[in-house]
Amino acid sequence: MKAIKGGEFLIRKTNPEDIFTPEEWTEEQNMIAQMCDDFIQKEVEPNLDAIDKMEEGLMQSILDKAGELGMLGLSVPESLGGMGVDFKTSLLATEALGKGHSFSVAFGAHTGIGTLPILYYGTEEQKAKYIPKLASGEWKASYCLTEPGSGSDANSGKTKAVLSEDGKNYIINGQKMWITNGGFADVFTVFAKIDEDEKLTAFIVDAHSEGISLNPEEKKMGIKGSSTRQVFFNNVKVPVENMLSERQNGFKIALNILNIGRIKLAAGVLGGAKEAVTLSVNYANEREQFGRPISKYGAIRSKIAEQVIRCYITESATYRAGQNIDDAIEQLIADGMEKGKATLKGIEEFAAECALLKVLGSEALDYVVDEGVQIHGGMGYSAESNIERAYRDSRINRIFEGTNEINRMLTVDMILKRAMKGELDLMGPAMKVAGELMSIPETPEIPEGPLANEHLYLENFKKTILMVAGSAVQKLMTTLAKEQEVLMAIADMSMWTYASESALLRVQKKIDKEGADACEEEIAIVKTYFVDSADRINKSAKDALNAFAEGDELRMMLMGLKRFTKTEPFNTKEARQKIALKAIEANKYCF
Repeated sequence: MKAIKGGEFLIRKTNPEDIFTPEEWTEEQNMIAQMCDDFIQKEVEPNLDAIDKMEEGLMQSILDKAGELGMLGLSVPESLGGMGVDFKTSLLATEALGKGHSFSVAFGAHTGIGTLPILYYGTEEQKAKYIPKLASGEWKASYCLTEPGSGSDANSGKTKAVLSEDGKNYIINGQKMWITNGGFADVFTVFAKIDEDEKLTAFIVDAHSEGISLNPEEKKMGIKGSSTRQVFFNNVKVPVENMLSERQNGFKIALNILNIGRIKLAAGVLGGAKEAVTLSVNYANEREQFGRPISKYGAIRSKIAEQVIRCYITESATYRAGQNIDDAIEQLIADGMEKGKATLKGIEEFAAECALLKVLGSEALDYVVDEGVQIHGGMGYSAESNIERAYRDSRINRIFEGTNEINRMLTVDMILKRAMKGELDLMGPAMKVAGELMSIPETPEIPEGPLANEHLYLENFKKTILMVAGSAVQKLMTTLAKEQEVLMAIADMSMWTYASESALLRVQKKIDKEGADACEEEIAIVKTYFVDSADRINKSAKDALNAFAEGDELRMMLMGLKRFTKTEPFNTKEARQKIALKAIEANKYCF
C-alpha cells in the first residue's frame, strides 16, 4: 500500500494497523525515555528554584551532564558522536524531558534549532568541526533569527552581511532578540542578508568573536531559568567558509528547522501536561474539604477527566505523525537520498501536520495547567507550588515556533498549495460532497463494535471540512489568503479531525488486539472527544460559512452542516467520571 502523504488525511481513509501507537514502544525506546525521566528527577527537579534564579553556571553544568549521558546527541548520527535514533524516538525523549521547565527550553534550543541546521545543511567539514562537540555538550548552541522588527515575518530581517575587500570574511552588522541560550552559547547560527539580497543567508558564528555583545538577561513571565538575550553584531568577522548551505538559502533553512521544532514542541508540552495532570491528581487526593478528599467531587473529576483527554489526544496524534515522518524518511533513503536530506524532506512532507500539532499541544498544555491551578485552589496561586511554575512556563508555547495564529494559517496554506500543484486531489472529493448536499443522503455502512458511531462521525467531519474549504476556495479565490478568520476556522476543524482520527485509530487498534473490555476508559476518552469535537466543528464551520456564503447556497450548506455534525446522545458526565476515576486510583496520569 502506498504511504500516506502530508495533508492526505482529509481525503484518505487510514486503517488502525497503518498507524503507530504509544502502546508499541520497544524496550530500548522505553529505556531511553526512562533515562531522560530519571535525569529530570535527579538533576533538574531538585534545582528548579536555583535554575529559575539563573544561578551562575548551573544550566550549563546540567547540559554538560546531559551530554555525558548522550542525551544531546540523540538525533546525531553515530559517525558524528551521537546515538542516531529514529525520529519518533527523539520525540519520545523530548516528551520525557518536557517536564523539565526552563531546562526543557535550553535542551530543546541546543539540540534542535542550535544543532540541526549544521547537521542537515553543513558541509562535511562543518559537520566534522561542530557536531561532535555539540553532541557531547562541550559547545553549546543558539539560533539567531528574530529581530526587533521581524518576528513572524522572519525574512524581513535587517541584519546585513558584506564580503570583506580581501574576500576572506563576511562582516556582519545587526541586532537579534529573544535568543534562547544566548547568554552561554559558544556557537550561533545567524541569519543575515548579503548586500541587497531578497532572502536570508545563514552563517555559523563563533559566539566569542570580537564585535559580539549581549544585553542583560530578559525578565520574562515564565521559563525564567532559560537564558534569553539580545545579541548585537558590530562588524563581526565570519570566515567565508562558515556560510551554511548556499547564499539566500537561509529562509528555507529557517522554515525546515521550524517544521521539526513544531512537532518536537508538541512532544515536549505533552510531557509537561502529563506531569501537570499528576500534580493535579496528587493534590485532589490529598486535599480534604467537607470531610472528604476533593477528588470525590464531580466538579473536580470533570476537570481531571478533561485534562486526561487533552493529553491522550495530543499523544495519539503526535506519535502517529512521528511514524509517518519516519516512514517517509526511510522511503527516501531507499530511493537513494542521503539521510540528512531525506530527514528534512520527510519532515517537510508533513509540515502541515507539524503545524497542527504545535497548536494542538500548546493549547492542551495551557488548558491542563490552568485547570491544575484551579484544582489546587489558593495553593495553586502560591509560588511555592509547582503548578504555579507550570502555569507561567506554559504560556510561551503558544508563541514559540511561530504563533498559533500563524501556524493555523500555515496549515491551510500548505494543504491548499499542495492541491494547486496537483499533489493532493482536494477538489474532487470537495465536489463530491457538494453533490451530496443536493441528493437524498445514503444510509452509510456502519462498522461494528463500540466505536462504530465514531467511525461514521469521522467521515462526516472530513465532509464538513471539504464542504467549507471547497466553497471558500471557489467563492473567495485570490482573496482567501486575506480572510484570516475563515482560514483559522478551517485549520481548527482540520486539527480536531486529525486529533479525533488519531485517537480513534489508536483505541480501535487496542480493541482489535485486547478486546473492548480492556479499553473501557480509552473508549470513553474517544467518545467524549468526538461529541465535543462535533460541537466545536459545527460552530467553526457555521462562522466560516456565514462569513462568505449567502442566500439559498448558505441555507443548503447549513443544512448539510447539521447533518454532518449530528451525533447520537451520549452521557459524557458518566464517561468523564470513569476516566477521572482511573487516574485518581492510580494517583497519576496513567494512560
